[in-house]
Amino acid sequence: MNPRPSARRALHLFGTLLAPHRRRIAVAAAALLVAATAMLGVGQGLREVIDRGFADGDPAWLDRTLLYMFATVAVLASATYVRFYNVSWLGERITADLRRRVFDHLLSLPPAWFEAGRTGDVIARLTSDTAQIESVVGSSLSMALRNLLLMAGALAMLLTSSLKLALLTLAGVPVVVLPILIFGRRVRALSRLSQAHVAELGNRIDESIHEVRMVQAYGHEDRDRAAFAERVEAGFETARARMRTRATLVVAVMLLVFGGITFILWVGGHDVLAGRLSPGELSAFIFYAALLAGSVAALSEVWGDLQRAIGATERLLELLDTPAAIRPPLHPVALPADGRGTLTFRHVRFHYPGREDTPALTDIDFQVNAGETVALVGPSGAGKSTLYQLLLRFYDPSQGSVLVDGCDIAQADPAEVRARMALVSQEPVVFATSVRENVRYARPDASDEDVEAACRAAHALSFVSALPQGLDTELGERGVRLSGGQRQRIAIARAMLADRPILLLDEATSALDAHSEQLVQDAMESLMRHRTTLVIAHRLATVRQADRILVLDQGRIVESGDHDTLVARGGLYASLARLQFGLEKKGE
Repeated sequence: MNPRPSARRALHLFGTLLAPHRRRIAVAAAALLVAATAMLGVGQGLREVIDRGFADGDPAWLDRTLLYMFATVAVLASATYVRFYNVSWLGERITADLRRRVFDHLLSLPPAWFEAGRTGDVIARLTSDTAQIESVVGSSLSMALRNLLLMAGALAMLLTSSLKLALLTLAGVPVVVLPILIFGRRVRALSRLSQAHVAELGNRIDESIHEVRMVQAYGHEDRDRAAFAERVEAGFETARARMRTRATLVVAVMLLVFGGITFILWVGGHDVLAGRLSPGELSAFIFYAALLAGSVAALSEVWGDLQRAIGATERLLELLDTPAAIRPPLHPVALPADGRGTLTFRHVRFHYPGREDTPALTDIDFQVNAGETVALVGPSGAGKSTLYQLLLRFYDPSQGSVLVDGCDIAQADPAEVRARMALVSQEPVVFATSVRENVRYARPDASDEDVEAACRAAHALSFVSALPQGLDTELGERGVRLSGGQRQRIAIARAMLADRPILLLDEATSALDAHSEQLVQDAMESLMRHRTTLVIAHRLATVRQADRILVLDQGRIVESGDHDTLVARGGLYASLARLQFGLEKKGE
């Protein structure tokens, strides 16, 4: 039976990963062959001990034969050590390489792919699925090859010992193989389902732990516990079904195999009594038959592991097969080396994937000159953040073009385009590492002096110096040890250290207290100086300082001008300004 296409692709992936390690594979294979030969040699030693040592009463022959058997076992043990170490090394190495390959590919996928998926599922594939593969490559695959060799060798020895008994033994092989094929498919299906349950648990854990404050604030603990328990039990039931199937498979194979050995022993015993077979030959035959039976039983166990590994590999291949929507052109156009950060949108139209009937942007046409600050204003969903997504080339326009320093970014390397821009988002991103590593995230080679200068310019050095280890203080997951204003100033320091000509700023001061807001505002003004800045404005203080204001509504630019001009027109901007003024008066 030919393997399914997915199984063939899994084997091809294994072959690709194993190819660089041919020498170690050769060593492991040689050790495997030596070990299998030594194991088969034990059976011949057993025959000689019984026929020449015991039956003939020759003590010298008995001593020599037992010494030979001990030497054979020593060779077997040494070869097993070499095989075990090298195969285990291969398992660990292949798993590490596979995780790196999948992770490298994940980082090439656009943010939209992650927004549509679940983080817990991706984590489960990178951890539990690769662990399944590690188990197979580092253990089960070696065991399968070992038992196949032993099975072939034992079969050959059986044929030379007694053709009649060997044929009887072979007649029972299809009876043993059939349950392996039937139950193996069931194990594979249940394994995929079990892995999916693990991924769903990961999703639930990820959501509940990251949002634990919200869970506790709304008293949702009991419902979350119940929902998690329900998923755990579903996973347990699937695992139980898988274990029951595998146990049934092993029991069926054991009963069939050892029932066959009992029958062979009965037939062979009568041949010994009739003088057609010596006791040593029967003993060796039973040894090889037991070896053959043990190999078949072991293969039935390994078959379940292989099915689980193929299921896990299929899930990883789904990730590796996900195309990167944004790729560098074969011959990318280089951005001008002396570019100062001019931004141009030429009649851009865009809709998000899956929402073709609802354009997010329609006929967007404007230019931001080098060093100019342009504020983007509009109601929620107007398309302000979408402009950032296109500039960073997380998406390409459906129509029109986006240019940086006169170069169409669709013709450039996305990495080079993004290297011209610094982003400060509304929700500041802080990684679970030190202050120092957070600030120099965009410039890993920056000196400690540069990091300190960036923190000072972002008005962050005062609170950073007060932390237990200063710049080396670990900030915890998502910067949980910092306040909102402190996280924002760390993000600003990062953008300052990046020192890029274009700044994309999603202003985020409305949720801060007055003191933090003023510090963040001062830091942002320092950051914006001498840079081309596109800012999504939430505060009128920002739009008043902008050189120009673009007002967006339903994906279109409906107004353009400075603050006073737009207020005088009495349009959408004037309505937004009046609302803002009203909010400010209520807060006073």
